[in-house]
Amino acid sequence: MRLGYARVSKSQDQDTAAQVAALRDAGVERIFEEQASGGRWDRPELHRLLDHLRPGDVVVVWKLDRLSRSLMDLLRIIEKLEAKGAGFQSLTEAIDTTTPTGRMMMQMVGSFAEFEREMIRQRTYAGLKRARREGRVGGRRPKLSARQRREVVEMVSSGRKTAAEAARLFGVHPATVSRLLRADRDLTDGFRIHPD
Repeated sequence: MRLGYARVSKSQDQDTAAQVAALRDAGVERIFEEQASGGRWDRPELHRLLDHLRPGDVVVVWKLDRLSRSLMDLLRIIEKLEAKGAGFQSLTEAIDTTTPTGRMMMQMVGSFAEFEREMIRQRTYAGLKRARREGRVGGRRPKLSARQRREVVEMVSSGRKTAAEAARLFGVHPATVSRLLRADRDLTDGFRIHPD
């Protein structure tokens, strides 16, 4: 069975009439129409289409970007189609995975996507490495300065304040105070001289 998917964005004042007409001309028997962003995964009609698929079915779209605006997302959807034994056809780009040429085209698209992923990974790694060299560390900035951490440990260890009181005083969660006390205990135990 040939199943069509037609989508327009919510933000645009459009309808799916032109897409539906092109899909009908291509022999599509059932069409799932949607008004949603192509960058979102939570599209009910797309999920209904995927649930409806049977081996040998072909999903037809007017244009690749009607299925998804993201290359990674597009490839993920096509993998789902292949896993169900279904084919894919895009009318505008003349891609048809039921033919050897179409399968080769999708493999090439997949190779470019993998290359893009690897380039992003390498740029991210290089950026983190450069930041570490410059003394910048990723993650959330600590809520307490080194001096404040020492004060918390000292006031709780000396008994002047309870852990809960110190947490309220410094505006942190009690678990933060517990972690500071545990780290201080571990450090102190590490420096303690044990008799032979």
